[in-house]
Amino acid sequence: MTVTLGIDIGSISTKAVALIDGRVVFDSVRLTGYNTKNASRSILKDLEDAGLDPSSIENVVATGYGRNSVAFADKTITEITCHAAGVHFLAPDVRAVIDIGGQDSKAITVDETGHVRDFVMNDKCAAGTGRFLEVMARALEVDLDDFGAYSLASNKPSSVNSTCTVFAESEVISLIAKGEHRADIIAGIHDSVSIRVAAMAKRLSFEGPLMMTGGVAKNIGIVKALEGKFRKEIAVSEHAQLTGALGAALLAAA
Repeated sequence: MTVTLGIDIGSISTKAVALIDGRVVFDSVRLTGYNTKNASRSILKDLEDAGLDPSSIENVVATGYGRNSVAFADKTITEITCHAAGVHFLAPDVRAVIDIGGQDSKAITVDETGHVRDFVMNDKCAAGTGRFLEVMARALEVDLDDFGAYSLASNKPSSVNSTCTVFAESEVISLIAKGEHRADIIAGIHDSVSIRVAAMAKRLSFEGPLMMTGGVAKNIGIVKALEGKFRKEIAVSEHAQLTGALGAALLAAA
């Protein structure tokens, strides 16, 4: 019996997946918080609470921006490689991935074996990331989990043109002052994010089915906006947020 653990420490959330002989037996999502070392140690407590003995784990792979803080990891692997492996496990026919995380967004092309063919990444600006959406949600006094549903009610998305998070927040506050509907403003925000992400992703040669991963994939408004930009359906797994951790656990067993 081979037990492996993948931990994906992102800027907003820490995810973990444990496998026994390639079968998922445990998963966890919790806020990363200020201390990434504590976030990784909390996963061990979650394992124990789930009835799994951490000492039985043969290999641990850490990924994500905080991967180097996981003291008990046997190996660290970039999130690009881990997301490709996770997507291949979930949907072997997928050849392109959009991952929008807390502090960056990525587009990845994957070959038939689940290896990375190419990728592009935006890690220099919050616009087009989960953090950007968090800021906008606070400005609109809307729970981030409700953003997607709000935008689907829009008939006329507002225009949000600023490419800087600070200026975009000011622009949103101005739209609120003008009396524009909240749903329209949120739809405009989603459209703004999708334009940036699609422009980045189209620098790659996209072919075949497309999947979205990361926590932002739970936002149906973003998914629909991106589908409009790519003019194709985007697959979203129920395990979208766990994809990086899943890939890490799979690579730990390789």
